[in-house]
Amino acid sequence: MAITDQIEQLVESSIETLGYELVGVEYIQGGPDPILRIYIDAEQGIGIEDCERVSHQVSGILDVEEPIRSAYLLEISSPGFDRPLFKARDFERFKGAEAKISMKLPVNGRRNFKGILEGFSDGDILIEVDGEVYALPLAKLAKARLVA
Repeated sequence: MAITDQIEQLVESSIETLGYELVGVEYIQGGPDPILRIYIDAEQGIGIEDCERVSHQVSGILDVEEPIRSAYLLEISSPGFDRPLFKARDFERFKGAEAKISMKLPVNGRRNFKGILEGFSDGDILIEVDGEVYALPLAKLAKARLVA
């Protein structure tokens, strides 16, 4: 199980209990300290106080469970206008919106796609690019964001 999936399982119910939606988790390595970024959302939007509240709750859980044993920076963030997309439900929810998608491995000879989301079906993200619909396996997704 990926570290991001493990962290999601550890913190999702606590975040929901506070009244927020867990949008997704990113673990970014490659700097002096890795960054654990947790995206949250709410109907009324997200402010700094919301991020602080969730950070306090999540920090306690992560300190006890220790899914990451080395030093890291914890960031709690709103998804913003260029919202990251992580799960099947995201691709259904934002059907009709413009998105940029990067794949870990090429699909039909390319890794990057920018077009209109057509939804999600049988484990694949559906995106229409220049009149052609591509089926991109969610399991091979590197990164996806709405275009602001």
